[in-house]
Amino acid sequence: MAQVPQTFFDALAVRTWCGLALSALGRAREEIDAINVYPVADGDTGTNLYLTVESAATAVEAVFAGHEAGAAPVRPPSLADAAHAMAHGALIGARGNSGTILAQLLRGMAQVLAAESEATHTDGAGLRLALRQAADAARQAVAHPVEGTVLTVADAAADAAGGAQGDCGTIARAAHRGACAALAATPEQLTVLGRAGVVDAGGRGLVAVLAALVETFTGEAPGMPGPSGQPGLSGPPVRGGSVRVQSARRTEGLDDADEADDCGRAPGEEGGNAPDAGRGGEAGAAHERGPDGEGDGQDGEGDGPAFEVIYLLEAEDAAVGRLRQRLDGLGDSLVVVGGDGLWNVHVHVDDAGAAVEAGVEAGRPYRIRITHFGADDAHTHGGRRPPRERVQRAVVAVVPGEGLVGLYSEAGATTVLARPGEPPASGELVEAVRRAHAREVVLLPNDADLRHTAAAAAEQARTEGIRVALIPTRSAVQGIAALAVHEPDRRFDEDVVSMTSAAGATRYAEVVVAVRESWTMAGICQAGDVLGLVDGDVAVIGSDVAATAEGVLDRMLSAGGELVTLVLGDEAPEGVAERLESRVREAYLAVDTVVYRGGRQGALLLIGVE
Repeated sequence: MAQVPQTFFDALAVRTWCGLALSALGRAREEIDAINVYPVADGDTGTNLYLTVESAATAVEAVFAGHEAGAAPVRPPSLADAAHAMAHGALIGARGNSGTILAQLLRGMAQVLAAESEATHTDGAGLRLALRQAADAARQAVAHPVEGTVLTVADAAADAAGGAQGDCGTIARAAHRGACAALAATPEQLTVLGRAGVVDAGGRGLVAVLAALVETFTGEAPGMPGPSGQPGLSGPPVRGGSVRVQSARRTEGLDDADEADDCGRAPGEEGGNAPDAGRGGEAGAAHERGPDGEGDGQDGEGDGPAFEVIYLLEAEDAAVGRLRQRLDGLGDSLVVVGGDGLWNVHVHVDDAGAAVEAGVEAGRPYRIRITHFGADDAHTHGGRRPPRERVQRAVVAVVPGEGLVGLYSEAGATTVLARPGEPPASGELVEAVRRAHAREVVLLPNDADLRHTAAAAAEQARTEGIRVALIPTRSAVQGIAALAVHEPDRRFDEDVVSMTSAAGATRYAEVVVAVRESWTMAGICQAGDVLGLVDGDVAVIGSDVAATAEGVLDRMLSAGGELVTLVLGDEAPEGVAERLESRVREAYLAVDTVVYRGGRQGALLLIGVE
């Protein structure tokens, strides 16, 4: 059924556009994933764009639901309400490099659409300004310019819209045509695309989003050239022979002959805008660096960073400026989007811990996601390998603090941060399993309360063809022990048995502060008491952190042990680690101690004894 067109850009148009864009990306997701060869050939751009728009659409629906649940008469949301929700939802839900840039594109549009808080709608002229602001905002958010990417496509869309006159439908059509022409030219601008015979995956996703914008205002989705229509892009097939550039230009499977020329013209023909190659120096920023970290995007032969780090950050503007400089020196593919105290940070680095620590110095990072590209993934081969290739095995772990995120990531794990009072849902664990991009996954929940959540995530991942083994780790220190014996080159079952044995042989404890009076296995505790929990049960009640921790350690080592692991929380008192290390040296011969900084992990101290 044809979409009922929206005459003006109002709140309902925002809602309709988000829904149509989500459907379009859902249909194109696998195709976009398959042509993802830059900046990292990890085959997830379509998925990341879909998840980003899904978050935006969910936020917009929540605004409408809130108004519909209000007292009669029901007042529909304003354009500003809907635009702000769209931008905020995309920001907090942005995934990957292209998803983060798309979030900034939507934020740029929202800055124009919501400029007049009481306005009910805007017209074609307002849409032109919004598209221009979107392209400029996205370009300013990215550290180093590379043309032939989604930024080039966004610029061309804004340029084409700027040269058009008429209602929102006319402007949207012009933007879509300009984007299509720019997308067609991306293999000529970026060598890695030309060599693979594909267009830019992020740009391809933006074309789908703009096609949804056209459908919002005209009721008809712009068609793409079919096999017998206008000529598509030329170029060699992707290795494996299954994806060619021409197939990348077929978006929603529509072959409407009346609209076929929207994306059928070659760059430079009437009605299409060829991208302006000179834009790279404007606005002091642009798209991702090339895989060699130099930003020229010509060869893509050099080895790239090992980790992708993404997190939300609560910080002031000045601190974010310093953060950009710090992260720019650590890696590449740096994108920092957002504003008004909330930011989404994306970077590729070799030292994931340093990237997270930089965020801690700038403000409060959370929802930290770290993905290990793998020693043998396509990132180290300049995108010349088929982009859908998976690594054989990966570890996915839930960790309770930013410090442990870095530790686990450096050991090769894909992490999910669980902040105090914010346990991850099963969907977050499933997403982490997908991000690991492996045929076999070992899942470490590191929390007894997450066993059912982790089991549900593992079952869902298995339905997608991923072999998942759930090791019921109950503490992060058990996860550390399991990771220490992980050997991805041995048989999966043998690896799982070894990791399970190491985790099971590790007794765990934590030192926390009681928040209220309660009955415990060790007696009655009062609010403010220091509690020592061993294997989940309160074993020691005290008033001093170090003394309580010593009591816990003595109980654990009375049964023997060879290695003590201490993980200090941010609020642990100074000197407690040194005191415990001294206690072990003096009282327990041949027992080693290792100390880690856990960050904001909830507990003052985690203890493991192996």
